[in-house]
Amino acid sequence: MDQIGLATETPKSPWGQAAPAVAPACSLNDVMSEQLARQLEEEEAVPESVNIGDTSSDLMLAQMLQMQFDREFDDQLRREEKKFNGDSKVSISFENFRMVHPYEDSESSEDEVDWQDTRHDPYRADKPQATPRRGFSGKGKNITTKHDEVTCGRKNTARMDNFAPEVHVGDGLGMDLKLSNQVFNSLKQHCYSEQRRSARLHEKKEHSTSEQAVDSRTRLLMYKMVNAGVLEKINGCISTGKESVVFHADGGSLEEQPVPDEVVLKVFKTTLNEFKNRDRYIKDDYRFRDRFSKLNPRKIIRLWAEKEMHNLCRMKKAQIPCPEAVLLKKHILVMSFIGKDHVPAPKLKDVLLSGEDMKNAFYQVLQMMQTLYQECNLVHADLSEYNMLWFEGKVWLIDVSQSVEPTHPHGLEFLFRDCKNVSTFFQKKDVAEAMNPYELFNAVSGLKIPIGVEDEADFVSEIVALEKRNEDHVQRRGKKTFPVESEDGGPPLNPGVDD
Repeated sequence: MDQIGLATETPKSPWGQAAPAVAPACSLNDVMSEQLARQLEEEEAVPESVNIGDTSSDLMLAQMLQMQFDREFDDQLRREEKKFNGDSKVSISFENFRMVHPYEDSESSEDEVDWQDTRHDPYRADKPQATPRRGFSGKGKNITTKHDEVTCGRKNTARMDNFAPEVHVGDGLGMDLKLSNQVFNSLKQHCYSEQRRSARLHEKKEHSTSEQAVDSRTRLLMYKMVNAGVLEKINGCISTGKESVVFHADGGSLEEQPVPDEVVLKVFKTTLNEFKNRDRYIKDDYRFRDRFSKLNPRKIIRLWAEKEMHNLCRMKKAQIPCPEAVLLKKHILVMSFIGKDHVPAPKLKDVLLSGEDMKNAFYQVLQMMQTLYQECNLVHADLSEYNMLWFEGKVWLIDVSQSVEPTHPHGLEFLFRDCKNVSTFFQKKDVAEAMNPYELFNAVSGLKIPIGVEDEADFVSEIVALEKRNEDHVQRRGKKTFPVESEDGGPPLNPGVDD
């Protein structure tokens, strides 16, 4: 019996503590019994932070089950959040979908609680204390007015949040900074100045034409031409100048007239920089005098495009080799392309010609200047080897937007300048038949101004006297102006020479 009793004793651990007894096996009925459940709950240690009370209440059991379900739901939500964010620098929090707040969950560890997931931001600036309506607070020596240095400094720091987003105010809002009124006003003025500067730069970029790009309004006009079938497609920029950008395009069709297979779009720049000092070409022209206004500079650019179109129509009627005006839309002029297979004709200054071809070119230029002056009643006013093309054995004139009539107050001066440019160019090319500027001027104008030796000043003074007489003559005749532009900002599609 003693041996049996010793054998049935609970074995002891060598460390002096009793080893846990092996729980006997039980049936399913014992597991589902309520008595066994109460016994297990009594034996289980209850955390001090949770006061369960009487578990015989069904409400308490339901709350415990709901708490456990909420914890499992939050664990699953945390895993989904971690899986969704991954290694991204910008993370998304599912804090609003959690069932149990991290601080209320006693089983959650501190490592699982991120301060960004909480409702409180430790770096958020405290709202400054507002002074009462009466303008002061406190009594006696402790009185504080609205002009208090500390109060005003804190208010100024908080008011920096109202600055524009592009103005960086730093991350010192939680450091109890105090800005004086002088510093705050300086920062505020700087913020307003930067906003105005940014707005000006944005407007200049949106409403201007740069070297090889166009603004949004010009692109819209070009797209409308393509959509209307006037152009098949726009291929790209072929030339840039001080006043315009020239694009090559494939022609489409118009109801009023045929469109060439290859055309160019001359887009006058809308930066206005190159037109400020060139108003004398248009403000004294009787055709545009009543419509010229410095108060609306964008209309001046449209007048430049319209003026070139009318001058081209005059030249085409006189059979002078020049581009043919096809369409005018505001500051975009569509003309025929001088060239072949997308290759523009070279300028006269770049082409290599033989002596005989250069002599023929001089006589062609002389004849064109005479026809332009006598039949078209125009002076090119910017004629040089840069504005003459060589194509199919002929000289072609381009860029006539600044051309004026001889009755212009400076028309004869412009003609003499053209003669000097033409004479200098062909004399450098060793053309023996090239006239000097005085002879060329008389040959083109038909005037008989006496020519002396190196008396350019007297020659120019005589030209100025003739211009004065021409101006008085024009004022007596009372020249008519062009008709008022149409609703879309330009003349008809195929205008005639009505001037």
